[in-house]
Amino acid sequence: MARAGLSPTAVVDHALDLIDAQGAETLTLAAVAARAGVATPSLYKHVAGGLPELRRLVAVRTLDDLTDHLAAAVLGHSRDEAVAALLTAYAGYATGFPRRYAALPQAPDPDPELTAAGERLVNVLFAVLRGYGLEGSEAVHAARTLRAVAHGYASLTTAGAFQLAEGRDVTLERLIGVVVDGLADWPGGRTA
Repeated sequence: MARAGLSPTAVVDHALDLIDAQGAETLTLAAVAARAGVATPSLYKHVAGGLPELRRLVAVRTLDDLTDHLAAAVLGHSRDEAVAALLTAYAGYATGFPRRYAALPQAPDPDPELTAAGERLVNVLFAVLRGYGLEGSEAVHAARTLRAVAHGYASLTTAGAFQLAEGRDVTLERLIGVVVDGLADWPGGRTA
């Protein structure tokens, strides 16, 4: 019988706590079981596919959390304000959960649930870009640009790459300015 209070959701919670505290490289079933206070074989009642399934569930949860964070940030904003809110929220999520963020898969995965989570995230980007009148291929190129900027800034920041004395918040502000200026002149888009 499964331990009371332990569920697939609780197992993922323990896995995320472990990642946040020690990094994704420490994620093992034994380490999660120790955090949950159960024997390792007990986890298979909740995560039948073992460590690969747990990694997948962690990735889906993290993508969903990031998507929810971004969607809440852009709600009620459009165009430049939405882009600023999106990029600021993205950077905030990555710096708030640097080890969790670093563990996110960046390449497509054939898993349907992980693919759906990635599509939800991309749909937030498309929603922001609608304010610029971008559709079809140009919306895809613009969404890729937003993702590249957001991920690049987040990855460099969480890796500790920005060591000069100037504040990173000013860098992010300048980066947002470059992006919104570029979107205002994007091919196929419309001006305000």
